[in-house]
Amino acid sequence: MDMGRFGTGLRRGSWEQGELFELLSLMTMGACLWIIGARLGVFDSISRFALAHDLMNLVMLSGCMGLGVFAAAIRKSFLLRRAMHARIAAEAQAESIARHDALTGLANRRLFHETLAESLRSRQAGEQFAVLLIDLDRFKPVNDVHGHAAGNAVLCAVADRLRSLTPPKSMVARLGGDEFAALVPYESDRDALIRLAQQIIAAVRNPIPWNEGQLEVGATIGIALAGAENVEPEALLHAADVAMYQGKREGRGAFRFFQAEMDVALKARARLEADLRLAITRGEIAPYFQPIVSLPAQDLIGFEVLARWNHPTEGLIAPDNFIPIAEETGMIADLFYGLLRQACSDARNWPPHLQLAVNISPQQLQDQWLPERILGILAETGFTPSRLEVEITETALINDLEAARSTLTSLQNSGVKIALDDFGTGYSSLYHLRELRFNKLKIDRSYVTSLKQGSERAKLVDAIIQLGASLSLQTTAEGIETATSLDWLSDQGCNFGQGYFFGAPMPKDAADRYLDSAEAARLAERQAKAAHAA
Repeated sequence: MDMGRFGTGLRRGSWEQGELFELLSLMTMGACLWIIGARLGVFDSISRFALAHDLMNLVMLSGCMGLGVFAAAIRKSFLLRRAMHARIAAEAQAESIARHDALTGLANRRLFHETLAESLRSRQAGEQFAVLLIDLDRFKPVNDVHGHAAGNAVLCAVADRLRSLTPPKSMVARLGGDEFAALVPYESDRDALIRLAQQIIAAVRNPIPWNEGQLEVGATIGIALAGAENVEPEALLHAADVAMYQGKREGRGAFRFFQAEMDVALKARARLEADLRLAITRGEIAPYFQPIVSLPAQDLIGFEVLARWNHPTEGLIAPDNFIPIAEETGMIADLFYGLLRQACSDARNWPPHLQLAVNISPQQLQDQWLPERILGILAETGFTPSRLEVEITETALINDLEAARSTLTSLQNSGVKIALDDFGTGYSSLYHLRELRFNKLKIDRSYVTSLKQGSERAKLVDAIIQLGASLSLQTTAEGIETATSLDWLSDQGCNFGQGYFFGAPMPKDAADRYLDSAEAARLAERQAKAAHAA
C-alpha cells in the first residue's frame, strides 16, 4: 500500500446519515408517546376537559407551539452535528498536513520517523524491511539556473516515480530539500532491494519535461537493513545516510549498502572537515611552488601554486585528501583566496618575468564577484596581474558556459592569463577552444607519464601540441619525469614543461633557493657565452 497520501476527511454523506438517524429517532419517540397516550386515554381526557371548559383553541395553540419548538430543536441538532463534523474534518486535515509534505503529498520526516519506530517496535519474527535514503544529484544547478518552480517540478516528478516503483506496504517520504526515503519490506535475500535501487536510479535519471525543454537530475541511494544491530529509528536512518554519502563520494548515481566501516570513515572525515575549517581560518594551508620551465632551453619561467596542509597531528596532507572536502562543504573559496594572497606575497619580490599559475575550482566560476576578489588580492599584495595565470578544467565549463565566459573575459581584460588545464581528459574541448579565448593548453600528466614515442598516447600528445600551435596557443606538458619524455616533447614543439624532472612542489624557502640556483646557472651561462664571444 502506498502510504504517501492518506484520506483525511469523513466518508461522503456520513453527516447526512447521522442527522437522518437522529430525525427518525425523534419521530419514533413521538410516535411512541402518541401510542402510549392513546392507549391510556390521555388524549380523550384532554379533549373532554378542553371542550368542557372551552379551551380547545388553547390546546391547539399549545400543540402548534410545541411543533415549532420541536422543529427548532431538530434544526439546532442538525447545526450542532454539522459543526461537530466540520471540526473533526478540520482536525483530521490539520493532522494530515502536519504529517505530509505539502508539495509532493508524500509522508514527511515526522510521519516517516513515527512509522519506522512503530515498524521496529511491532515487527514479527522473520519480518524484514529496509530504509532507502534517496538524495538527488545535480538538483542545485536546476534551482540556480531554472528557478524554484523548476525545482518543485523535479521534486513532484521524482515523488510520482518513487510511488510507482515501491512495492505494496511500503512508505515513501520526502524528508526535506531534495532528500527522500522509503521504508520497504523485503524477502530473505537482498536481490529485490538491489533491483529496486537500480530501477529508482534509472527512473530518476529520465529527463523531466519543463517549458519546452528538459530537466535532468540523478539519484544516489543508501540502504540500511533493519537487523538486530539497528533497533532505533535514528540508528537506521543514520546508517542509510552514511551509505548514501559513501555513494556520493564514489561518483554518485549509485547505491550502497551500509557497512560498519563506512561509519568509521565518515567520522574520520567529519573530524578532518572540522580541522580543515579551523586550518583555513588560521591560514595554515600553505602554498607550495612547482617549477615551470621553457622548452627546450629549460629556463625557469614561473611556478604553479599547489596547496599543502601541514596538520598538527597527521603531518603533511596532500591536496587530494582535503580539496574535495573544501569543494563539497563550500570552503574552497576561502581556501583559495587565502592561498592566493600568501602566494602573491611570497612571489612579489621574485624577478618580474616569473609567473604564478593557480587552479580555480568549478564552483568558484559561478561566483560573479570572482574577478573583483582576485584583482583585489593582487592590488593588496602588489602582484602584477600580467604575472598571474588562472587554470581551469573543462568540468568548470560544463555547468554554465556563459558565466565562465563572463568571468574569464573580465580577468583577461585586466591582464590575467587563462589556461585550460588537464586538456584531453574532458569532452567538447574544441567547442570550448572556439568559444573562449584561452592563452595556454596544459596536457594532462596521465598522457605524459605513460608517453612512449610511436605509441597511441604519443600521437594524441602530438595532436594536442599541433592543435595548440594552429590556434596560436602555447602548450605546457605536466608530469615530465624523464629526459626521454623531455626530449620528445621538445622536438614536437611543446612550449613549456612541468614535473619532477625539474623539481617537486616546494615551500617558499626551498623555492627561493631553487630560484637562486637557477639565476646563478643563467648568470654562469651568460658569462660563458660572453667569454666565448670574446
